[in-house]
Amino acid sequence: MDISKNLQNLFSLEEKVILFTGAAGGIGSALCKGLAAAGGKVALCDINEEQLKTLEDEINSDGGLAKRFSLNMLDMDSIKNCVADVIKEYGQIDVLVNCAGINIRQGCMDVSEETYDRIAGINMKGSFFMCQEVGRHMITRKKGSIINFASTNGTGTVLGGCGVYGSTKNGIISLTKALAVELAKHNIRATAIAPGAIMTPLSEGYWKDTSKSQFLLDRISMNRPGIPNDLLGIMILLSSDASVYMTGSTYVVDGGYQAGGQTWEYDTAY
Repeated sequence: MDISKNLQNLFSLEEKVILFTGAAGGIGSALCKGLAAAGGKVALCDINEEQLKTLEDEINSDGGLAKRFSLNMLDMDSIKNCVADVIKEYGQIDVLVNCAGINIRQGCMDVSEETYDRIAGINMKGSFFMCQEVGRHMITRKKGSIINFASTNGTGTVLGGCGVYGSTKNGIISLTKALAVELAKHNIRATAIAPGAIMTPLSEGYWKDTSKSQFLLDRISMNRPGIPNDLLGIMILLSSDASVYMTGSTYVVDGGYQAGGQTWEYDTAY
C-alpha cells in the first residue's frame, strides 16, 4: 500500500486554479503559500499591488505557481475584470476563496455611515458579487468549490466593538448556505471557515494589550492565539476533492473558544 500516493491523490490541488481574494493579508498570504505548496495554481487577488508582487515572487521562487491580479472589492467592475483576467490566464477557476475583509473596531453607537458602508461593502457586498461572478463561470463547467471566510464573531462569540463586522460575517454564513442550496445541482459546493483569534500584523495591537490578550486567552482552551497556518489544513481539505460531499456548513477553527475556553479547577489525577 502506497500511503503517500493515496493521500496525495485525495488531497492534492495539482492542476486546480484557485482565485484567492485578500491574498496580500496576513492570513491570505500564508494560506496562498500553503495552497501553492499543495500543488494549486494560485491567482493572488488584492488591492495591495506591492505586497502582491512580493508574495508572487516568494511563491514562484519556492517552486509554486502563482500570479497576481488587481482587485478592489468595493468596485463591481474591478471584480468582473479580475475574474475575467484569471479565466483568460488559466482558462478556468476551480476554487474561489473569499478571504478579503476588514474590521474597523468601533461600538455600534459610534459607527458612521461611511464606516458601515466600507466594512459591509468589502466583507458582504464584495464577497457576494465575487461569488456570483465566479459562480456563473463554475456553472458552465459543472463543478467548483466556493470557500468564504466567516468569523467566530458570526458564529456565537460576540466581542464589543465588532458589531458591523460580526453582522457581515453572519451574512457570509447565510450566503454560504444559500449558495450551497442553489448551486448543488451544478456540482458546486459552498462552505465557510470561521477563524477565531488569529495573530496577524493587524491584530498584534490587541495581543500586546495585557487586558485584551488575557481576556481572549482565558476563553481559548488551547491558551494561545492562532496563527494563519492553523487554518491551512481545513483550507486544503475544502479546496480538494477530499471534501466532495461537504457543502453548506461553516467550519470553526478557534482553539476551543466556543467549546468553553479555559477550564475551572476540578479534582483529577491529571
